Amino acid sequence: KYEQHGSLSHMRVLVTGGSGLVGRAIQHVVKEEGGAKEGEEWIFLSSKDVDLMKEEETRAVFEKHRPTHVIHLAAMVGGLFKNMTSNLDFWRNNVHINDNVLQAALHVDAVKVVSCLSTCIFPNDTTFPIDESMIHNGPPHHSNFGYAYAKRMIDVHNRACFQQHGRLFTAVIPTNVFGPHDNFSISDGHVLPGLIHKTHNAQKEGTPLTVYGSGAPRRQFIYSLDLARLFLWVLRDYEEVEPIILSVGEEDEVSIKEAAEAVVEALGFKGEVLYDCSKADGQFKKTASNAKLRRYRPDFTFTPFKQALKDTCDWFVANYDSARK
Repeated sequence: KYEQHGSLSHMRVLVTGGSGLVGRAIQHVVKEEGGAKEGEEWIFLSSKDVDLMKEEETRAVFEKHRPTHVIHLAAMVGGLFKNMTSNLDFWRNNVHINDNVLQAALHVDAVKVVSCLSTCIFPNDTTFPIDESMIHNGPPHHSNFGYAYAKRMIDVHNRACFQQHGRLFTAVIPTNVFGPHDNFSISDGHVLPGLIHKTHNAQKEGTPLTVYGSGAPRRQFIYSLDLARLFLWVLRDYEEVEPIILSVGEEDEVSIKEAAEAVVEALGFKGEVLYDCSKADGQFKKTASNAKLRRYRPDFTFTPFKQALKDTCDWFVANYDSARK
């Protein structure tokens, strides 16, 4: 399929953020599930290999590997509470990283780049479900506007690259991703891995589990391995510059309370569960439509939430000492 971009007999894929949650999932699918095709070469970069904040370093690593295709996952990320206090850092660091990566890809004549956006880029004041056409329809939620605008600018950059150079630079928009190799930090991780770590601690210490907020907000969660499988499809077969939302359906949205109860069940926690309503809830919901994905991939089966969550909890317990937390 990718041969239509030129006479490419060989596909060399460079993955930035290769050691993160999604990067590790893509590595797993490529190496353990036979996801790589013949004639494909995969290179996974981590922050140990290159500082993508530095233009010269970024360009040098792209010149070294000369990828034909790029999956751009690297970003400065954090949960709600870290975002609320560091909007300037999230804006500047991510703008630098994204500009360096996309320009380096252009410089080495990469034919396709797939970047990873986030549902937090969508307007706060909107109708639901959100779809791909609504990204720029108003300001994002104030809690993480720095990160959200930096991610939105990837879409602007992609459209400009296509207009000026005819390059197929595009992006995916996953909903809340979780799975093995996540950042399970309680202070600045995302909601699900934070809950898993907290519940594990409460179980060990024989204390109640305290969930921040009311438990009422609703989220769509996508298992990192499902996302990885879809990423490979986008890389090979999705031919639009406009982003595509990668998510479970609206009917699979769960409340934070339901998510907490599922974690409690998966870890066999028997203690008391409390909700600290003095803590911020963040956006109540950001329901995304996966209708476009379903038009392209009506056959795709998502891992059931409880099964994926159980696998993630089991991974965390088994890898407790080495897990990011």
